[in-house]
Amino acid sequence: MAENLLQVNAYTPTLGIKSWAEDDRPREKLLLKGKAALSDAELIGILIGSGTTKLTAVDVGKLIMNGVGNDLNALAKLSVKELTKFDGIGEAKAITIVSALELGRRRKETAAAARTTITCSTDIYNYIKPHLLDLPHEEFWIILLNRANVVMKKICISSGGVAGTVADPKIIFKHALENLASSIILVHNHPSGNTKPSAADISLTKKVKEAGLLFDLPVLDHIIFTDNDYYSFADEGLL
Repeated sequence: MAENLLQVNAYTPTLGIKSWAEDDRPREKLLLKGKAALSDAELIGILIGSGTTKLTAVDVGKLIMNGVGNDLNALAKLSVKELTKFDGIGEAKAITIVSALELGRRRKETAAAARTTITCSTDIYNYIKPHLLDLPHEEFWIILLNRANVVMKKICISSGGVAGTVADPKIIFKHALENLASSIILVHNHPSGNTKPSAADISLTKKVKEAGLLFDLPVLDHIIFTDNDYYSFADEGLL
């Protein structure tokens, strides 16, 4: 008898969201208690709208969050193809999730677009973070400053693969001279999360620094960016 009961329970379908108490339904909960009251899984449930025959939309959201270690930054790195590997997620729902996370990233980018004065390496990291966060490949950027160390412009010099990208000093100084910059900051990311500079990073920094002296365009810093940390050549006494 007990064995039969276990078998019945094993095949009992998950109750749909409509059968939940109103306070527990994601959309109603958002209206009643505000967006901050919802879990990440509940927000994903609202985005995808429906689940499967056995899973509610929130259950699917929980599966996704469990699959990325409950880390939204990890979720933001997933492609549409990777998201469709989760039960209940087709291409359309995957696109919806990717689009929502991209809007969040652009919001950070807009916030960083205001007039920015650079006073330390942390300022550089926070300024460039919206542009390099979650990237699966390397990019090399320059930040051009005026005499008051206010950002004039940021420019992506090159974009490469997972292992590296090439930055041409001639292109760097072409942009700096055309924009009448007073100084330059170099930034590139390491998707691996390793902040340690490579021999090529050190060599390039030295080359650009020496060229900058000829043009009266000092290189103030070179930041190696990762999602959770950074390395500053200036802070480490390598400039």
